[in-house]
Amino acid sequence: MKKLSNSSSGQALPLVLLSMSVVLTIVLSILARSTVDIGVSTRSEESVRAFSAAEAGIEQALVAGELSGAVGSATFDAHVSNFSSGVSEFILPSSIYSGESAIVWFTSHDDDGNLVCDAENPCFTGSQLQVCWGKEGTSPDLGTTPALEVSIIYLSTPGDYLTAKIAREVIDPSAVRRSLNSFSAVDGGTCEVDGQTFPFKKTLDLASLNIPVGSYGASGGLQLARIASLYNTDMGHPVSINLSFAGNSTLPAQGVIIDSSGVSGSSTRKVEVIRGFKELPGIFETVVLSQGGITK
Repeated sequence: MKKLSNSSSGQALPLVLLSMSVVLTIVLSILARSTVDIGVSTRSEESVRAFSAAEAGIEQALVAGELSGAVGSATFDAHVSNFSSGVSEFILPSSIYSGESAIVWFTSHDDDGNLVCDAENPCFTGSQLQVCWGKEGTSPDLGTTPALEVSIIYLSTPGDYLTAKIAREVIDPSAVRRSLNSFSAVDGGTCEVDGQTFPFKKTLDLASLNIPVGSYGASGGLQLARIASLYNTDMGHPVSINLSFAGNSTLPAQGVIIDSSGVSGSSTRKVEVIRGFKELPGIFETVVLSQGGITK
């Protein structure tokens, strides 16, 4: 019978230890991966719950105002504040396409959304305003370069809505189109509002628009400006308004901002919504009103 040498018999132990090390490494790797996957799944689930809670806070605040609450194991905290109140310039919250419009309010709103002008709810008075628009770098010669129509609704007798009238100005950066549509030309140079540069601007003098001084110089005379975009069917363009002129007051709130934070576990998500005040569709500004019959 052949016997193993002492050197050969000692090789089994290192092989066993090596095999056990490999197996242990694989097991630890699997456990570590499983732990990471569980952690990622937990954080993802908490993130979804936190976002859902933040959205629930927005929905609740739209109905009931500022409040806190819970959705299952997640919580939310919603706060309501005025949007662009007491400022002389601001950028409208959404870019607008051709055929779309946005409202700039000159009158204040009470808690129920009614128009009001008093010591606690001051309204805008002033004789000039400047509109700025367009994405930075937009050429005035493109066929889809936006033009603007600015419609200002005012009361000839402040406080008397039976004296409501509309003054309009239409402005086009394109000289080629102006030869056809007879719109007004833009002012020279660019415009900067809140650090954002706009390629086009136009300063409107309310007296030149035949708005009486009793309307723009008295609280409650000017109601709103509807700014409509034209020609830019390819993309929306930002619009801003600047009222930093001598003798002008600041703007009232243009709506409310609702900030809602949702928390679930270690995850926090925030949602912000800007809600404007109620307004009539633009079509109501183009109807014909007559106290008597209409004759042809």
